[in-house]
Amino acid sequence: MRTQVAIIGGGPSGLLLSQLLMQNDIDAILLERQTRDHVLSRVRAGVLEQGLVGIMRGLGVATRLDSEGLIHDGTVLSYDNDVVRLDFTKYAGKPVVVYGQTEVTRDLYDLRERTGGQAYFECEDVTLQGMDGDAPFVTFRQHGIDHRIDCDFIAGCDGFHGVSRQAIPENVRTEYEKVYPFGWLGILSETPPAHHELIYANSSRGFALCSQRNANLSRYYIQCELTDTVEQWSDQAFWDELKRRIPEEVADNMVTGPSVEKSIAPLRSFVCEPMQWGRLFLCGDAAHIVPPTGAKGLNSAAADVHYLSQGFIRHYRDSDCADLDRYSERALERMWKTERFSWWMTNLLHRFPGQSTFDQKMQKAELAFLAENEAAIAVLAQNYVGLPY
Repeated sequence: MRTQVAIIGGGPSGLLLSQLLMQNDIDAILLERQTRDHVLSRVRAGVLEQGLVGIMRGLGVATRLDSEGLIHDGTVLSYDNDVVRLDFTKYAGKPVVVYGQTEVTRDLYDLRERTGGQAYFECEDVTLQGMDGDAPFVTFRQHGIDHRIDCDFIAGCDGFHGVSRQAIPENVRTEYEKVYPFGWLGILSETPPAHHELIYANSSRGFALCSQRNANLSRYYIQCELTDTVEQWSDQAFWDELKRRIPEEVADNMVTGPSVEKSIAPLRSFVCEPMQWGRLFLCGDAAHIVPPTGAKGLNSAAADVHYLSQGFIRHYRDSDCADLDRYSERALERMWKTERFSWWMTNLLHRFPGQSTFDQKMQKAELAFLAENEAAIAVLAQNYVGLPY
């Protein structure tokens, strides 16, 4: 087989990139290790920046997003019963949209099928070769049959545990990582949201988040020990603990019910530099991870896709490699600012082992400062809704 761009990974970043390339008459083949159904079974975040919304609209695949997505003009931070509301439209000039990552992925898969894009699922033993020369290629096995794809470039969109980043020699890449000493226990429930906006709660018992997917589907999280297991937490134990961590008025009016999904996620900050090597380019979680506190994972991947697709389009349309050559630099410049914001939000809202009473007072003082300082609120709002591309 022959293509212009081989894309490793069939999640949202790989799908976005493949469709942007197809829209500009650039041929791409997409490889995914799992089945489509497995990819769509993953429960992920659902707060979208306007940059990603704009990409979806530009691809002509925002019909459901525009009709079912919930526009949020603000969010709420709380410290016990003290509450600070961030007005996004006032301080940042734009809202965010709550629309599940699974639904974004589903819309993009449907688009790829309608437009006839090539995609291979259940790909095993994917190997990237020749990236440091002029003739890269990818080999893989599918259903016992070996395949080879010759290409001009390879885009690694296969996540933190994928093969793409590992294909960059260790003496070339530098990895920066912070692993946080706690996790998030999350549940999905078919219940109305506890509040019309998201609530990020710092309490003496630890962090909590009240999120949502639609009017009858809610997503909730509480900070937990890394050693905890899902089996240790009954639904009732989860609801009881959540209510202890959020403002009393919200807890008193919350509707609870059986969980339809329950999981524990570890938290880390991670960046790989550079994000390109020869003819290999990394996108999204293959290059960087953020703790979910700032809702930046999917949105950061979309920013990468924006920069990389621009580079490919300019290369094939104008025979100009300037944007491709600067891809890593441009993507990392934005990414480190995003990492800073997610790290700051995580430190502001969580309880850390060994945290002193002084540290806790500092967290409360920071929230109190936000409540009375419009400049501080504006900075937080502008970061939350998303930095410009």
